[in-house]
Amino acid sequence: MDGIHDLGGMHGFGRVPLEPGEPVFHAPWEGRVFALASLLLAAGVGNLDAFRHAVERLDPITYLTAGYYGRWRHALETLLAEAGTPASAAPTARRALVRPPGFAPGDAVRARNLHPAGHTRLPRYVRGRRGTVIATRGTWVFPDAHAHGRGEDPQHVYTVRFEGCELWGDGGEPGLAVHVDCFEPYLEPARDPA
Repeated sequence: MDGIHDLGGMHGFGRVPLEPGEPVFHAPWEGRVFALASLLLAAGVGNLDAFRHAVERLDPITYLTAGYYGRWRHALETLLAEAGTPASAAPTARRALVRPPGFAPGDAVRARNLHPAGHTRLPRYVRGRRGTVIATRGTWVFPDAHAHGRGEDPQHVYTVRFEGCELWGDGGEPGLAVHVDCFEPYLEPARDPA
């Protein structure tokens, strides 16, 4: 899903401000929202991927103004309203898969230029960009299916290194690279030269 939640690499939003000594919770209600999220997800009201998808579906104004735990509160309200939809309480975790990995460290890959209507963990700023697999990370529940009640659909995961100049052109910081964990369906072999 392309939405306001996928801010990584977007121009115009500036740096993320760092708050020295920032507390985990700025107000007591934030701690209560965290506890509610933990309890509701453990009780099977959605799953971690459905929760993330609920955050992604917030309208842009709410997303930008609600704050971190405010987004969580809105997402919990959405999950509770949709509690009749099928969702597994199983956490997003490692799973067994008989099929061998399609990529290996050192392989040149390209992130597919996907724009799904629903949840995805593929950041918009790497879509269509070349990278290099630097590690395999095992097999995990595929969030793109799990968030929508379509089962776990386990997939291999790879850490892919994307050079800054590949992501942001000549304006990219020299020597900068970003490592992104990508599920196998997000990737294809990079057949063309760099």
